[in-house]
Amino acid sequence: MEHVPPPAEELARLDRELAELDARRAQLLTRRAWLLAALRPPAPTAAPGWNPSAWGAPPPGRPGAPALPWGYVPKQPSAPRSAQNVLLTLGGLLLTVAAVAFTLVSWGSMGIGGRSAVLAAVTLGALIAPAVLLRRGLAATAEVLAALALVLTLLDVYAVHAVAAPDTDGLGFTAVASAVLAVLWTAYGLALGKLRLPLPAAVVLAQWPLLFWAWAAGAPALVVGWALLATAVLDGVIALWGKGPGVRVTACVGGSAMGFSALMVGLALSTTASGPLGAVAPGTLLLAAAAAALAGAWRAPKGFARTGGVVAGLAAVAAVGGVPAAALSDGWRVLAYLLCGLALAGVVRAGLPRDAARGVLAASGVVVAGALVWALPSLTAVLLGPVTLLSDVWAGAPEGFRSALGSTLPWSELAAAPVVLALVAGLLGSAYRWWPSVVRIAAPLGAPRTADTGTPGAGVPGAPGAVGTAAPWPGWSGWSGTGTGAGARRRPSAATLRGVVGAGAVALGWGAFLLAGALLDVPYAVAVAGETALVGGLLALAVRGAGRGRGASAVPVTALVGAVSGAVSVGLLSLASEAAAYAVFGALAVLFAGAAVRVGAEVPRAVFAVASVVWGTVLTGFAGRSLDLDPHEAAPLVLLVPALTVLLGARLRRHPVALPVELTGALGALVAVGLAVSDAPFLALVLALCGVLAAGAAVRPERRPVAGCLAAALFVLATWVRLAASEVSFPEAYTLPVTVPALVVGVARRRRDPEASSWTAYGPGLAATLLPSLAVAWTDTDWLRPLLLGVAALVITLLGARYRLQALLVLGGVVLALDGLHELAPYVAQVAGALPRWLPPALAGLLLLVVGATYEQRLRDARRLKDALGRMR
Repeated sequence: MEHVPPPAEELARLDRELAELDARRAQLLTRRAWLLAALRPPAPTAAPGWNPSAWGAPPPGRPGAPALPWGYVPKQPSAPRSAQNVLLTLGGLLLTVAAVAFTLVSWGSMGIGGRSAVLAAVTLGALIAPAVLLRRGLAATAEVLAALALVLTLLDVYAVHAVAAPDTDGLGFTAVASAVLAVLWTAYGLALGKLRLPLPAAVVLAQWPLLFWAWAAGAPALVVGWALLATAVLDGVIALWGKGPGVRVTACVGGSAMGFSALMVGLALSTTASGPLGAVAPGTLLLAAAAAALAGAWRAPKGFARTGGVVAGLAAVAAVGGVPAAALSDGWRVLAYLLCGLALAGVVRAGLPRDAARGVLAASGVVVAGALVWALPSLTAVLLGPVTLLSDVWAGAPEGFRSALGSTLPWSELAAAPVVLALVAGLLGSAYRWWPSVVRIAAPLGAPRTADTGTPGAGVPGAPGAVGTAAPWPGWSGWSGTGTGAGARRRPSAATLRGVVGAGAVALGWGAFLLAGALLDVPYAVAVAGETALVGGLLALAVRGAGRGRGASAVPVTALVGAVSGAVSVGLLSLASEAAAYAVFGALAVLFAGAAVRVGAEVPRAVFAVASVVWGTVLTGFAGRSLDLDPHEAAPLVLLVPALTVLLGARLRRHPVALPVELTGALGALVAVGLAVSDAPFLALVLALCGVLAAGAAVRPERRPVAGCLAAALFVLATWVRLAASEVSFPEAYTLPVTVPALVVGVARRRRDPEASSWTAYGPGLAATLLPSLAVAWTDTDWLRPLLLGVAALVITLLGARYRLQALLVLGGVVLALDGLHELAPYVAQVAGALPRWLPPALAGLLLLVVGATYEQRLRDARRLKDALGRMR
């Protein structure tokens, strides 16, 4: 007869065998990797210092060679050239330090002849030595001595000024010296072409002559700006035609710094000019900077060409817009710059290189975005300002729109904000309307020969709406890209861009109307009516866009978001007046309900229906306030809308909108419960009414599992709250008459359906008595109730274990444990107080160690317990 081991022993045996298999598999995989490396053909000779194993692959070997541990890299001797470079660098640094110390410390102890002889000899030797070293192939040593020579020439200049010409102006002397040194090092670098340091050093020295000359001459800021610009132009020429990457990179960095400084000088002078004539001179500087940047972008590579186009566009806007802006007040200057920025869009037909033209267009977008950001604070104040009315609802209608906003913004300085928003919205709307023409105009900036204009059939030859022009960029039709695979770049289609443009027009147009009302300070009633009308218009646009089968496009989605946001804003604005609050929220409820009926897409319909339920719930709250009811007295009124949602859900049945509407009604019921918390009798009433609504929803089969349990829980909770409010000290007198028939019904159901869950059959009946009795027992100082409750819980637990009933076992066990904890708590506290302070942490640590050591066994025990409970009914 075959011996069958116990399950625990068999499981331990299986675990050991699986661990051995894993270890053997790891050994085989390591050996396999070594064999593959040994069979691989030998790699070509690598450069000195290159190690194939550094890339994560095992080093090549030969069959039969001992296996090296995975990831082991044999130590290589240090490269002689690397050690030489370190030594040379340290030697150069030491010589430089010695030269500086000699010049600053020992200079005064020598006569003029000695000084001149020493400096001349050392500098001349440092300049000649690199040429000799280069002939012998010692390039690294030559570079170090060239660096030393550079430092020595700087020290020579300092020494000449300190001794030979101490009375000359420091700035002027520095300008001349930097120019002379730049010429010297340029000639030196061209003569010794193999050295990499002299020419970049000459570029660095060339940054300072004009700037220091302007400062030395006491020139005005405009002249300093021209000096900076001239230096930047020189850097640009060197960056385009210079010799070697080091020279070009240095020139790019220097030109960027000098050009940026020149632009900042011109912009500061232009924005602070006293009039249009005063802005002409800095505008000329800015135009010259724009021309220089555009000239550089004409010949620069792709990335630099776009950057140059951006700089040229921004400088041109600052130059041209600064002249009329100087004649305008602070609130209208941004409009001048915006118009100039929009005029840059004409670059698409200017014949510029494609990358430079894209940079100029990007500059136009930056200007427009900056103007919109400037108008954003005022729009935010209009939208969020009514939040201040929550602190004093129905205090009385203010006279003007601004009074209701409670904002302290300088409205006079924001006069152009609605004009800016309206202008950009109008241009975006025109582009959306005549999108095919926009695509044709933008064609020179793209490469492909077909275009998707966003109209039906566009981009397909022979189809209606097809346009035979080049697309603005690769991948114009649909979300496509310039390659395949995960790394391919994906770009939006024309239809997607058209939707974004239309969405921008809708959002900015809405913001322009709101800001116009605030700037004009229209009467409060006009502001409320206007905002409500705007919400209605946005709803109509959203319904129309979704009805055309474009429910997921940008325009209807933006209209939907704007309608919801506007409804919240105007709802808050209406809180100043009782009549306005009723009118606005009533209109919003009707508008959103109508939109939910008319819209064809499911997601917008659900949003509209949910919003309508929310507005209706707010109206019921207003009704309670109008009737001078306390919050707990108004709670039953708030349940009217949840009751309507239950009826509507029964009407809609399995419609996708039914669930969001019913969940929103449930949130309204939760609000009603919150209002009634302050008064226990009303709370019991509200809970009972919520139970009735849940029971009504449970009539439908698809809602029965959740709504039925919720109804039972609400009824039981309402009973407990009512008993607590009546100060009942013996809840068993009320709960046992419910528990007994509930258990009888459960037994009858289990006889008819043995597969029924014990939670459904016995759970409600047992919980109706056990839980209230447990709550009272925890506050009862007598011993009789805890004893009786513990005995009853023990009996229920044993019955659950005997008949394998999960509800009886869990409920009885939990109640028994909590009841026992209540009885043992005083003794536990007394024992804990008598123990040393270090003992509880030590015991806790020991427990953690034991659990950690036997973690796998404890996990298996927990799984067994879970499986045992899961098999119960």
